[in-house]
Amino acid sequence: MATRSGRLRVSRFRPYSGYSGPRSTALPRVRSVAGQVFLLQLAIMVLFAAAAGVALVFQARNASMQEARQLAFGVAQAFAHAPGTLEAMKSDTPRALMQPRAEEAREESGVDYVVAFDPNGFRWTHPDPALIGKHIFALREGAAADRPFTQTFEGSLGLSVDSTVPVYDTGGKSIVGFVSAGITVDSVDEVVQGQLPQLLGFAGGALVVSAGGTALVSRRLRRQTHGLDPSEMTRMYEHHDAVLHAVREGVLIIGGDGRLLLANDEARRLLALPPDAEERRVTDLGLETGTARLLGSGRVATDEVHLAGDRLLAVNMRPVGPDGGPAGSVVTLRDTTELRALAGRAEVARERLRLLYDAGVRIGTTLEVTSTAQELTEVSVPRFADAATVDLLDPVLRGEEPAGPGSEMRRAAVHGVEGARALHPVGELIRFVPTSPMAVGVERGHAVLEADLAASGDWMAAQDPDRALRVLDHGFHSLITVPLQARGVVLGMASFWRSQAPPFEEEDLAFAEELVARAAVAIDNARRYTREHALAETLQRSLLPGSLPDHSAVEVAHRYLPALDGVGGDWFDVIPLPGARVALVVGDVVGHGLHAAATMGQLRAAVHTFSALDLSPDELLGHLDELVARIDGEESAERDDKGVTGATCLYAVYDPSSGQCSLARSGHPEPALVHPDGTVEFLRVPGAPPLGLGGGEPFETAEVTLPEGSRLVLYTDGLIEDRDRGIDIGLEALRDALARPGRTPEETCRDVFDTLLPAGAGDDIALLVARTHRLDPSQVAEWNVPGDPAVVAGIRADVTRRLGAWGLDEMAFTTELVISELVTNAIRYGTEPIRLRVLHDRDSLICEVTDGSSTSPHLRRAATTDEGGRGLFLVAQFSQRWGTRYMARGKVIWTEQSLHGPASDADGATADTLLDQWDEAWST
Repeated sequence: MATRSGRLRVSRFRPYSGYSGPRSTALPRVRSVAGQVFLLQLAIMVLFAAAAGVALVFQARNASMQEARQLAFGVAQAFAHAPGTLEAMKSDTPRALMQPRAEEAREESGVDYVVAFDPNGFRWTHPDPALIGKHIFALREGAAADRPFTQTFEGSLGLSVDSTVPVYDTGGKSIVGFVSAGITVDSVDEVVQGQLPQLLGFAGGALVVSAGGTALVSRRLRRQTHGLDPSEMTRMYEHHDAVLHAVREGVLIIGGDGRLLLANDEARRLLALPPDAEERRVTDLGLETGTARLLGSGRVATDEVHLAGDRLLAVNMRPVGPDGGPAGSVVTLRDTTELRALAGRAEVARERLRLLYDAGVRIGTTLEVTSTAQELTEVSVPRFADAATVDLLDPVLRGEEPAGPGSEMRRAAVHGVEGARALHPVGELIRFVPTSPMAVGVERGHAVLEADLAASGDWMAAQDPDRALRVLDHGFHSLITVPLQARGVVLGMASFWRSQAPPFEEEDLAFAEELVARAAVAIDNARRYTREHALAETLQRSLLPGSLPDHSAVEVAHRYLPALDGVGGDWFDVIPLPGARVALVVGDVVGHGLHAAATMGQLRAAVHTFSALDLSPDELLGHLDELVARIDGEESAERDDKGVTGATCLYAVYDPSSGQCSLARSGHPEPALVHPDGTVEFLRVPGAPPLGLGGGEPFETAEVTLPEGSRLVLYTDGLIEDRDRGIDIGLEALRDALARPGRTPEETCRDVFDTLLPAGAGDDIALLVARTHRLDPSQVAEWNVPGDPAVVAGIRADVTRRLGAWGLDEMAFTTELVISELVTNAIRYGTEPIRLRVLHDRDSLICEVTDGSSTSPHLRRAATTDEGGRGLFLVAQFSQRWGTRYMARGKVIWTEQSLHGPASDADGATADTLLDQWDEAWST
């Protein structure tokens, strides 16, 4: 029972009539407990003394044996390296030279023999001359022939401690002989027997001292037991053991102040309590935080599970303190180690699930095949393997789908411990032998386990013997290899190697297959993305202009850089227009990939088509806006969503005769104009929403006069804006890069890319630089035409004179025919004012007739009875191109004659000759 002070009180035991436990009958003649204890302690001390004596004898013998080993090794080492030993072994008479020296060394050192013998095991020396020249076993099991060793074996002199030392030649490369020195075990035993009396005397003295100490302890025990009967003492402690110490549960008694009053053996074992645990607070015993908090709380607990070291304990706790006694708690602990084992297996499973989750998050972040393979190796090391490798078929690395599994794969990724360098490096083509686990795994379509590479590494030696040795030397002992399969297609192999962790087991196969299956999907996605990226890039390159036309109005240079994540929809173009004019276009389709590239191709083709109609920039963008909206509507209906395609575009038309430039933009950055002196300004072009998002609102056109030699810079937003740089900073950087006078368009492109090109472009970049040129006024001739057909002859004469001044007399006839038809049609069908303009461009002669009417002539087939309707046929025959351009008021009928093409030479043809061809032609 516990006293009020919180301590336990042991009272004189009262017999318990119901208990029939065992009685102590070991020493019936001694009634006192102290006497029995004395006899027992005395017997124990005798046994201890005897055991100590025996131990000392064995210790002395072991020490003598150790000294014998050291002596034998030292003598053999000294004799082997003594001057003259090597020369004697290499001489023609080694026996005669070495036997006297060996016997002298044996007698001086105290060993029983010094034997020298050749590498084949034939003796040169021996204490028994009859054995000289006889063969011995020089090397024993477990010894190495190339280094000294010591062992005990049965020799010619009996069981001996022997040390053998090899003797090398002067180069240290070959062994010329061996030297053995040894001491027989009988000699060692003689030394030990000489020390035996001293050992026995020491053991007897210890026994006497121990007996005296035991007597003193017995007297002390007799006083403390107060003469209790042994049966009562036995019964009391048996009862105590039965209640507290014999049970299979831990029992604790804790006082109201949180101090531990009593702990049985099981509780001490379960909680790993220190020896002085009693009277200490439970919070100071180094227990787990949760366990200590519960034991110190004093609250009721029923089967609460707490961790104690490597055990799980079910804790029950009840408060005590009846009859006004001191407060406290009684605690019982039950070991649930089996639950811990289950918890361990659950923890392994949980760790595997966590690794699979991490693999799902970390693998496939780049959509690049080799990077995805590297992510698989990094995820699996070191949580599953010490090294991991991924080998892929070559078509997979190119983004293609392999035709079938093969034995040749290329190493795509390696990651692991330092020993991983012994494995094949990245980029190496590996041809797996048919017996390798990789080839077997591909054939079976399942994971293959090599639990012991050293025992089953024949395939490694067959494939690469040198590398097999390096792999084993670095400690790799087990391997799991798993086919990378996606959609039923084998892409490669993933291999997991262990060198430090325990060998793989059969249960690891399922996890390895699950991990690789997830990675295979990511690698296949990356492969398909690579293929799509290559197709998109090929498509985009084919849709972008291979080369820009050489035009007299502008000198151009361009740059295009696809994004790292994939090609997009940026494009640019330079389109010749009638009247020596030129159209400059830059556009950007939202998104990346095949869809963006295909949409870009549609828009570029549409711009060419609309430009052929000679539309103004605002009208052209209006038509593009309708086209994008229609494309977006069709795709949204197919996808059943509200996705927006979206595109931006900047369209500019430059006229070299006047220097006028008309611009319109839709969601695109404003162009930059670099003046001849290097001044940079961003042209204020009215903005509009991106194409497809304007809702049919009209676009606006800006008119700007460009100085001779100025540079017009068109670009996409990828040049000036990225994740690390805002658009304002990008525009300022662009301004600084352009502010350099006297630069050519090509030099300007280089300056801009050197200054603004980001480290990793997240968007496509398109850049178009055009330096403007003006037509010399002498190359342009203009006439006002009255509304009288009689003036046509005079105008023809004026044009002929001007052609003569330009040196184009050979084109006079055809030009007169063209001008006569155009001017006559304008006078007859058009309205005033009527003007004629003739431009002498670098490669062409352009004729333009302007009138105030919006009606346009068109080709048609004339009947044989029609008197007219054949004039435009003549115009089309003598012109390289012709067409109609509408203005705010009126129209322009234009023709373009090549100065070098077949249309510039009539070859003496007359109008009648040409009209004879009408049966197969179209006319007005």
